[in-house]
Amino acid sequence: MISPKYFREIPQRYRLEAGKCKGCGATYFPPRLVCPECKSKEFTKTNLSSEGKLLTYTVVRTGSDKFSQQSPFAVGIVELNDGVKITTQIAEVNFDELKIGLKVKMVFRKIQDEGKSGLHCYGYKAILI
Repeated sequence: MISPKYFREIPQRYRLEAGKCKGCGATYFPPRLVCPECKSKEFTKTNLSSEGKLLTYTVVRTGSDKFSQQSPFAVGIVELNDGVKITTQIAEVNFDELKIGLKVKMVFRKIQDEGKSGLHCYGYKAILI
């Protein structure tokens, strides 16, 4: 079970905040502690573009227990204009409209409800632009 407090304490979930390596300039989302390219441990925070394109997608017809109320839903890999790739749910879309290469925008939406209390967990989803 994921705690909503845990979600709230991770800034990149809300600001598309990445880490840019000071050594080689590679950008990572979510941020890393060590750059896999040059092994540097020095990063600067950078905000990613909220727009990009859909690289691939699938439609999930039978979701897990937490997502069964939302089924069917689309999930895809989005390449942001910065070159960073993010796996995300694609919201507010007719599945017949989906195709590789579509322009999308990352938006802040409710992801799921947590536990018996129904606390909301938020994050990013992609919508067509």
